Amino acid sequence: MDMSLDNPASVAAPFGDRFAHVARLDLDGGALLVLAGQVGVDDNGNVVAPGDVTAQSERIFEIIQGILAAHGATFADVMHIRTFMTSLDDLPGYGAVRRRYFPQTPPPASTTVEVSRLFLPGAVLEIEITAFARKSDA
Repeated sequence: MDMSLDNPASVAAPFGDRFAHVARLDLDGGALLVLAGQVGVDDNGNVVAPGDVTAQSERIFEIIQGILAAHGATFADVMHIRTFMTSLDDLPGYGAVRRRYFPQTPPPASTTVEVSRLFLPGAVLEIEITAFARKSDA
Protein backbone atom coordinates (compact mmCIF):
# COMPACT_ATOMS: atom_id res chain seq x y z
CA MET A 1 0.00 0.00 0.00
CA ASP A 2 1.17 3.48 -0.87
CA MET A 3 -0.17 6.69 0.63
CA SER A 4 0.18 10.09 -1.00
CA LEU A 5 -1.07 13.63 -0.42
CA ASP A 6 -2.15 15.76 -3.36
CA ASN A 7 -3.35 19.18 -4.43
CA PRO A 8 -4.49 18.50 -8.01
CA ALA A 9 -4.07 21.23 -10.60
CA SER A 10 -7.78 20.87 -11.45
CA VAL A 11 -8.70 23.03 -8.42
CA ALA A 12 -7.17 26.04 -6.71
CA ALA A 13 -4.55 25.24 -4.08
CA PRO A 14 -5.69 25.32 -0.46
CA PHE A 15 -5.09 28.43 1.58
CA GLY A 16 -1.35 28.96 1.84
CA ASP A 17 -0.71 25.27 1.14
CA ARG A 18 -1.64 24.53 4.78
CA PHE A 19 -3.11 21.14 3.91
CA ALA A 20 -3.62 18.66 1.08
CA HIS A 21 -6.97 18.52 -0.70
CA VAL A 22 -6.83 14.73 -0.77
CA ALA A 23 -5.09 11.84 0.92
CA ARG A 24 -4.87 8.79 -1.38
CA LEU A 25 -4.26 5.25 -0.20
CA ASP A 26 -3.54 2.88 -3.11
CA LEU A 27 -5.03 -0.57 -2.57
CA ASP A 28 -5.63 -3.69 -4.63
CA GLY A 29 -8.34 -2.79 -7.10
CA GLY A 30 -8.14 0.98 -6.63
CA ALA A 31 -7.53 3.78 -4.19
CA LEU A 32 -9.25 5.14 -1.10
CA LEU A 33 -9.63 8.92 -1.38
CA VAL A 34 -10.16 11.05 1.72
CA LEU A 35 -10.89 14.65 0.78
CA ALA A 36 -10.22 17.52 3.14
CA GLY A 37 -13.20 19.63 4.11
CA GLN A 38 -14.15 21.94 1.24
CA VAL A 39 -15.83 25.32 1.57
CA GLY A 40 -17.45 27.46 -1.11
CA VAL A 41 -14.58 29.66 -2.24
CA ASP A 42 -13.51 31.03 -5.59
CA ASP A 43 -10.07 30.41 -7.08
CA ASN A 44 -8.68 33.31 -5.02
CA GLY A 45 -9.92 31.87 -1.73
CA ASN A 46 -12.84 34.30 -1.31
CA VAL A 47 -16.13 32.95 0.00
CA VAL A 48 -18.74 32.85 -2.77
CA ALA A 49 -22.16 34.27 -1.92
CA PRO A 50 -21.56 34.74 1.84
CA GLY A 51 -24.43 33.26 3.80
CA ASP A 52 -26.02 31.55 0.75
CA VAL A 53 -26.15 27.79 1.33
CA THR A 54 -27.34 26.98 -2.19
CA ALA A 55 -24.60 28.89 -4.02
CA GLN A 56 -21.93 27.60 -1.64
CA SER A 57 -23.17 24.01 -1.99
CA GLU A 58 -22.93 24.27 -5.78
CA ARG A 59 -19.39 25.65 -5.59
CA ILE A 60 -18.26 23.01 -3.10
CA PHE A 61 -19.53 20.18 -5.27
CA GLU A 62 -17.76 21.74 -8.30
CA ILE A 63 -14.50 21.71 -6.32
CA ILE A 64 -15.08 18.14 -5.13
CA GLN A 65 -15.84 17.03 -8.69
CA GLY A 66 -12.48 18.42 -9.84
CA ILE A 67 -10.59 16.69 -7.04
CA LEU A 68 -12.33 13.36 -7.66
CA ALA A 69 -11.74 13.57 -11.42
CA ALA A 70 -8.03 14.20 -10.88
CA HIS A 71 -7.90 10.82 -9.15
CA GLY A 72 -10.09 8.90 -11.60
CA ALA A 73 -13.28 9.03 -9.53
CA THR A 74 -16.77 10.47 -9.86
CA PHE A 75 -19.66 11.17 -7.50
CA ALA A 76 -20.77 7.56 -8.11
CA ASP A 77 -17.61 6.47 -6.24
CA VAL A 78 -18.40 8.45 -3.07
CA MET A 79 -18.80 6.26 0.01
CA HIS A 80 -19.38 8.87 2.72
CA ILE A 81 -20.30 12.56 2.98
CA ARG A 82 -19.65 14.54 6.17
CA THR A 83 -21.23 17.99 6.29
CA PHE A 84 -20.70 20.76 8.83
CA MET A 85 -23.37 23.48 8.72
CA THR A 86 -23.69 26.69 10.71
CA SER A 87 -27.49 26.26 10.70
CA LEU A 88 -29.48 23.10 10.20
CA ASP A 89 -32.29 25.40 9.02
CA ASP A 90 -30.31 25.45 5.73
CA LEU A 91 -30.81 21.70 5.18
CA PRO A 92 -33.51 22.08 2.51
CA GLY A 93 -31.30 24.27 0.28
CA TYR A 94 -28.27 22.04 0.77
CA GLY A 95 -30.32 18.89 0.31
CA ALA A 96 -31.74 20.06 -3.02
CA VAL A 97 -28.25 20.64 -4.42
CA ARG A 98 -26.85 17.42 -2.97
CA ARG A 99 -29.64 15.30 -4.46
CA ARG A 100 -28.63 16.48 -7.95
CA TYR A 101 -25.11 15.15 -7.41
CA PHE A 102 -26.21 11.95 -5.64
CA PRO A 103 -29.47 10.83 -7.27
CA GLN A 104 -28.89 7.12 -6.59
CA THR A 105 -30.86 5.15 -4.03
CA PRO A 106 -29.57 4.68 -1.49
CA PRO A 107 -27.25 7.69 -1.47
CA PRO A 108 -23.80 7.49 0.18
CA ALA A 109 -23.47 7.13 3.94
CA SER A 110 -23.76 10.56 5.53
CA THR A 111 -23.14 12.60 8.65
CA THR A 112 -24.42 16.16 9.06
CA VAL A 113 -23.74 18.29 12.11
CA GLU A 114 -24.40 21.88 13.13
CA VAL A 115 -21.39 23.90 14.24
CA SER A 116 -21.21 27.38 15.74
CA ARG A 117 -18.99 28.73 12.95
CA LEU A 118 -16.52 27.83 10.24
CA PHE A 119 -13.03 29.23 9.76
CA LEU A 120 -14.00 31.69 6.99
CA PRO A 121 -16.54 34.43 7.72
CA GLY A 122 -19.60 34.00 5.49
CA ALA A 123 -19.02 30.28 4.92
CA VAL A 124 -22.12 28.36 5.97
CA LEU A 125 -21.06 24.78 5.25
CA GLU A 126 -18.03 22.56 4.81
CA ILE A 127 -18.12 19.14 3.17
CA GLU A 128 -15.73 16.19 3.52
CA ILE A 129 -15.86 13.23 1.14
CA THR A 130 -14.52 9.68 1.25
CA ALA A 131 -14.50 7.83 -2.09
CA PHE A 132 -13.05 4.73 -3.73
CA ALA A 133 -11.47 5.14 -7.16
CA ARG A 134 -11.51 1.76 -8.87
CA LYS A 135 -8.64 0.76 -11.13
CA SER A 136 -9.68 1.01 -14.75
CA ASP A 137 -9.81 -2.15 -16.83
CA ALA A 138 -7.93 -0.45 -19.66
